Amino acid sequence: MNKYAPIALFTYNRADHTRQAVESLLKNEEAAYSDLYIFSDGPKNDKAVEGVKANREYILSLTVANDYHNEKRLFKSITIVEREKNWGLAKSLIAGITEIVNKYGRVIVVEDDLILSPYFLKFMNEALDKYADDDRVSAVSAFLNPIDSKAPATFFLRYFACWGWATWDRAWSLFNPNTKELLKQIRWKTKDFNIGHGGGGGFYGMLYCQKVGLVDSWAVRFYASSFLANKLVIYPGKSLALQSGMDGTGTHSDNSPHKYDMMELSARPISITDIPVCENKEIFSAYARYYRGGKEKSIKFFYGQLKSFIRRLMGIDYR
Repeated sequence: MNKYAPIALFTYNRADHTRQAVESLLKNEEAAYSDLYIFSDGPKNDKAVEGVKANREYILSLTVANDYHNEKRLFKSITIVEREKNWGLAKSLIAGITEIVNKYGRVIVVEDDLILSPYFLKFMNEALDKYADDDRVSAVSAFLNPIDSKAPATFFLRYFACWGWATWDRAWSLFNPNTKELLKQIRWKTKDFNIGHGGGGGFYGMLYCQKVGLVDSWAVRFYASSFLANKLVIYPGKSLALQSGMDGTGTHSDNSPHKYDMMELSARPISITDIPVCENKEIFSAYARYYRGGKEKSIKFFYGQLKSFIRRLMGIDYR
């Protein structure tokens, strides 16, 4: 098996964000040895056409540059998959990941609104190798929430963060897209699933929003699938990925201030060492404190998703 897992980059109509994500990937030494697959979604309406066109012109320029450099390539290879129609992030991502894990057995997943540490690919590949045959582990996540406790170099949670992550075919096969089934199975486990998030809402509330069509999230369904299978996710002690899309240009985002804006990427590599393969209770508690917000946070989340849904019905491109 190739030492370096393929990278799946999912893009839409924000060339500036895509450029940021790619440029941060290129600061990783492992990029030159990694196959890059770029999935470009089609425009959902006339207003998105120019943005999609500009984004595709940029990613096409990458293939030209890759061929031009020859001996010093940007990536080992670049493959572009252009969707003629608008699939939406969830459908596009599910199909893209399935295609790649079926071919390679593993994948590193990046969305166009992320900025990655120069040590992101190193951590992802080392974790993928170390836990490849450990059925207790379902994913590797690069993003660490801004919690109030100092985290160890690496740790495990059942919670799954989707901002820069990786998985294997064995774990992706657990993915259940049926939201109704997931809600039914998690009904009596909402406290642990929510990690204290939003009282009676939180991640269970997000699943319900998925059911009624207020959101279109693959991530909460993968988290629920992994959670129900009692699997673990390994994390770095300092974030190796940052979210740059909280500027009102994304489907589920607005331009209000976020704690993420004050975060910094790890400035040094994070090694994968032997640690007990079990959930870190101290970090779980820190995450619970971070997510705890009561009814006010749940209501704010619900109305935020309702606003996004209405904008999509009106044809306003809010992604």
